[in-house]
Amino acid sequence: MNNPSELQSTIKAIRLYNSNESDCAFESGFLPAKVKLAAEYFFCQKNVEDYQKTAHPAPRRQYVVTLKGKLRFKVTNGDTFVLEPGIILIAEDLFGPGHSWELIEGDEWERIYIPFDIKSDSNFIAGDSK
Repeated sequence: MNNPSELQSTIKAIRLYNSNESDCAFESGFLPAKVKLAAEYFFCQKNVEDYQKTAHPAPRRQYVVTLKGKLRFKVTNGDTFVLEPGIILIAEDLFGPGHSWELIEGDEWERIYIPFDIKSDSNFIAGDSK
């Protein structure tokens, strides 16, 4: 990412992670737009699984691309953030009580899950996008 135009081409992202052995926290940042992300498959989902209705850790490391819906996520210490189309969620909070969410706009959450390997770099960069 040495080219100045590549630094300006980013997608807003929020990363969920374990701040210690069990607590879930988040940080805002971005993904570089022209970097290839390693993934073997993806799947789409509209329905809500039972385990997703209460606080839960991510079942795997994954990117979550929201197509429809606006949600408020809450982490262990009570802090919240809003997720909506145009923001990529990077779920890496694999342990502990995890996070919870609620729809705050619309009646459906359409999303794409793109799992990635535990050893792969998520390419997340904390901070404000350029």
